[in-house]
Amino acid sequence: MRLGLIIAGVLLLLVVLGQEYWRGVEVQTLALKQQSLQQWVVASGQVRNQSLARIGAEITATVVNRHVREGDEVEAGDLLISLRSDDLQAQYEQAQTALMQLRNQLYPQARQAAQEASLAWQQAVREAERRAKLAEQGMLSAEQAEQAAHLARTRKTSLRRAELAEQALQPGGDEEQMLQQRLSNARANLDKTRIVAPFAGKIQTRNVEPGDQVQPGRVLLEIARRDGLEIVVAVDEKYIAPLQLGQQAVVIADAWPEHELSARISFIAPAVDESNGTLDVHLVVDDPDQRLRLGMTVSVTVFTAYKDQTLVVPRDYLQRDAEGWYVLVLDGDRARRRQVVLGLQAGTKVELLSGVKEGELLLLPEHLPKGSRRLRSRSSLAGAID
Repeated sequence: MRLGLIIAGVLLLLVVLGQEYWRGVEVQTLALKQQSLQQWVVASGQVRNQSLARIGAEITATVVNRHVREGDEVEAGDLLISLRSDDLQAQYEQAQTALMQLRNQLYPQARQAAQEASLAWQQAVREAERRAKLAEQGMLSAEQAEQAAHLARTRKTSLRRAELAEQALQPGGDEEQMLQQRLSNARANLDKTRIVAPFAGKIQTRNVEPGDQVQPGRVLLEIARRDGLEIVVAVDEKYIAPLQLGQQAVVIADAWPEHELSARISFIAPAVDESNGTLDVHLVVDDPDQRLRLGMTVSVTVFTAYKDQTLVVPRDYLQRDAEGWYVLVLDGDRARRRQVVLGLQAGTKVELLSGVKEGELLLLPEHLPKGSRRLRSRSSLAGAID
């Protein structure tokens, strides 16, 4: 009786074990599913000036007044620094006076002189013609006729000189052009005593005070263009492949982590920095409230690609060997290796371009039981990889 119970128990255990073996070991699986995927590159950077003008003097002079200080907002043409202008003002006024004198005195006098020379020449010509006729008739000596002809030639030479003088002094003539050039140079030199802003911006630094002697080449002020702030990020060379000009990005400053600013890539450096293996990427940022300040540290997320529907898998499911990337697929009751081709990569998610299809079940290597045993899916995560 007791032996029969033992045999019955053993048979029951064998039946249970046989059923368990036939059913297989339960394993966690992931069902592949089409979903959207956005690829991005994240890096940190700094706020820099896209345009910074270093303002200096073009002449050697003494500073009379400084009209701005650090942080001041200026418009194009605003007066920044006044230099002493006494001597240059006097030179300008002298050139102006000389031009007015030419127009109001010298030219009218030259014109009058030319008219008088013309009348004198005409009178001398008539007298020479009269004496020549009288000499032909024997009523006047040949010497007297020759004297009259010589005087006519002399008067003609004087007339030519007077006409040339009038032409040189007339409006638009050589003398006026020379004086206008002199006046323009004096005006330009005088304007150099007024140092103005070349564009709208903000004063960054000042290195001059009233009474200082300044010379060409010395930087007096620095102005940052108002709309010239940009973001420069150093991207690790491993992540530069998908970057392109014009790609959109989001900028978050450490000072205002709750505010996102839109930006776009405007320039990509042509070479990688050998010392740290990074590539400088420049972005133009839209900062309507002017929150950014020069030198700020910011976090930048560049959106490099997007697909609306594609097969996506968590990076943990990917394995690699000498033949390339592969995943483990539950094929019936066995785990099979399947070579795959990767596409977009975004954080922990990776796109699979080929090798698998929607609905197939993927396995994690650590979930596989030891030994050669039948497998069955306990439950499917059905693409729950967000």
